[in-house]
Amino acid sequence: MHSKIDRLQSIYASFEEQAAEYKADAACRRGCAFCCTDAGRIDITTLEGLAIAQTLGKLAGPQQTAAQKALVKDCKRREQGLGSPCPLLMKNRACMIYPVRPFACRRIYSLKTCDPKQPPILNRKVMEIGGEFIRALQQLDDTGYTGHLSFILRMLEAPGFANTYLAGEFKPEEVVHFGKSHQIVINRMVAGKCRSNETPP
Repeated sequence: MHSKIDRLQSIYASFEEQAAEYKADAACRRGCAFCCTDAGRIDITTLEGLAIAQTLGKLAGPQQTAAQKALVKDCKRREQGLGSPCPLLMKNRACMIYPVRPFACRRIYSLKTCDPKQPPILNRKVMEIGGEFIRALQQLDDTGYTGHLSFILRMLEAPGFANTYLAGEFKPEEVVHFGKSHQIVINRMVAGKCRSNETPP
């Protein structure tokens, strides 16, 4: 999995390189966390979840405890259909896991400062490029899944699932109930459909 995480970072870097000219005038600054509090779902792949979990595991004890409580709270709220700020956003409005933040966060930016009356203004080209990179992430994580951050991290905390995933095995039947109830997507199926749609008849 370490080599895959390295490739994950390469995908992030490639996206930043391709999107750089469009994001050069972004208004985003440290502490500007509108997208972390009001953007809705934060979908990640299982591989991204693994990188995040490893980073959380290296935090100081109090930070780990705070993150765990926030993740549990976020899961409960979202299972009730309620919105919730990113559970990994700290009180100073900085990201707890910024170096390994998922692609969903890297993709979002705004050309103007956001507020409740001014949602993010994005360049359409960046969104198109982002779609291509989402497919690349799902293809890289072909034995994994995509879903909201808190739900994916919960799956990785389950020893049975974690052992299967870390062994490179693919057993969607083990998570079918949780997957359906929590809108978890099977990467292999999505990536397969994308490849099929891109292939001329």
